[in-house]
Amino acid sequence: DKAVVSTQSTGVYPKVIARHVGEELPFMATENILMAMVKAGADRQECHERLRVLAQEAGRSVKEGGGRNDMLERVAEDGYFAAVHDRLSEILEPSRFVGRCPEQVSAFVEGELMPAVEKYGDCLVKDAPKLNV
Repeated sequence: DKAVVSTQSTGVYPKVIARHVGEELPFMATENILMAMVKAGADRQECHERLRVLAQEAGRSVKEGGGRNDMLERVAEDGYFAAVHDRLSEILEPSRFVGRCPEQVSAFVEGELMPAVEKYGDCLVKDAPKLNV
């Protein structure tokens, strides 16, 4: 007997992904905010310290208080960061944080996944829903 592989319960939920990205992106973006501030003339050490304090406050709110990550609001409300306030959306564009992920996924799909599908395709459930990522 052949093993049957089904993707019926497999799914990708863009809104869930967007929520998780929104929760972590502010912390990931601190280096980009720092670089933009330094480029605008800010002192690197002072900027780093202010971001560190805001990140700790936001992290404490999330971890201890069960709140949401309000790091971006903290940066947007802090006058020290006025030089980048109008660029925060650009700085925080999620596509700037994926690195080589698109190329790595394509290489995996072409080099690993598709050969396996071709080799074991007859074991797949034919009427299973299509997996879209």
